[in-house]
Amino acid sequence: MPTISDDESAKSKIQRFSVEEIHLYAVSDAIVLAKRNLMRYVRLPSLLVFSTIQPVIFLLLFTYVFGGAVRGLHTTYVEFLIPGILVQTVAFGSAQTGIGLAEDLQSGIIDRFRSLPMARSAVLAGRTLADTMRNLFVVLIMVSAGYVIGFRFQHGIFNAVLVVVLAVLFGFALSWISAFIGVSVKNSESANVAGFIWIFPLTFASGAFVPVSTMPSWLQVFANANPITNSVDALRALTVGGPVGDYLIYTAMWIVGLVSVFAPLAIWRYKIRS
Repeated sequence: MPTISDDESAKSKIQRFSVEEIHLYAVSDAIVLAKRNLMRYVRLPSLLVFSTIQPVIFLLLFTYVFGGAVRGLHTTYVEFLIPGILVQTVAFGSAQTGIGLAEDLQSGIIDRFRSLPMARSAVLAGRTLADTMRNLFVVLIMVSAGYVIGFRFQHGIFNAVLVVVLAVLFGFALSWISAFIGVSVKNSESANVAGFIWIFPLTFASGAFVPVSTMPSWLQVFANANPITNSVDALRALTVGGPVGDYLIYTAMWIVGLVSVFAPLAIWRYKIRS
C-alpha cells in the first residue's frame, strides 16, 4: 500500500520534472525566435551589409585621420585602435536589440507571441541571441579588415579566440540594456534615440580611441571606471601584451553584473507591457 510519504515523493518528482521541462521549453523557444530574427538578415541582406560597412568606415577613418595625430604609444595606432573598434562595434550593434523589440511591439507581432504557449523570456532571449550572432559575424569581419591594414594578433591563436569571445559576450551584456529600453519606450524611433544616448558617451569618453591619460583629470575618473575602457583594456592586453588578469576580471564582472541587472528588468518590463 502506498503511504502518504510515497505520494509526497511522487508529487515532488513530478514538480521537479515540470520545472526542468519548463526550462527546456524556454531554451527551445528562445532558439526558435533567434532563428526567426536571423532569417530577417537572409531576407534583407542589406541590413547585414550596412551593419558591417559602418564599423569598417569607422576603422578606416580613425586609422588614417587620427593615426598620425596620436603619438607616444608603445605600439602602432592600428594595433591600439582595433580593440577599441571591436568594442565600439558590439556596443553600437547592441542598440539594434532595443530597436528590433520596439518594432515588434509596434507592429503587433508580440501580441501574437503572447497568445502562444511560449516562455515570456524567450522573446527577449531570442532577440539578444540573434543579435549576438550578428555581432560575432561583424567582429570577424572587423578583425579581417584590421589584418588588411596591418593589425596582427601577437600572442597566438588562443588569445585571438579569447578576444573575439570576450567582445561578443560584452556585446551580449549591453544588448540587455538595449532590450530594457526597447520594451520601455513607445516606438522604434524612440528606441533608436534612447539606445544611442547612453552608448555615445560611454564609447567616446573611454580609452577606446585615445589613451585615458590624455584626457582632463575629471574625465579620467569617469573613463577609468567606464566598462568600455575596462573591456578595451582587456582586449588590448590580449592582442599587444601587458597584464591581463585584472582587466579580464573587471570585464567579466561587468558582463555578469549587466546581465544580472538588466535581463530581469527587461523581462519584468516585457511582462507588464500592455
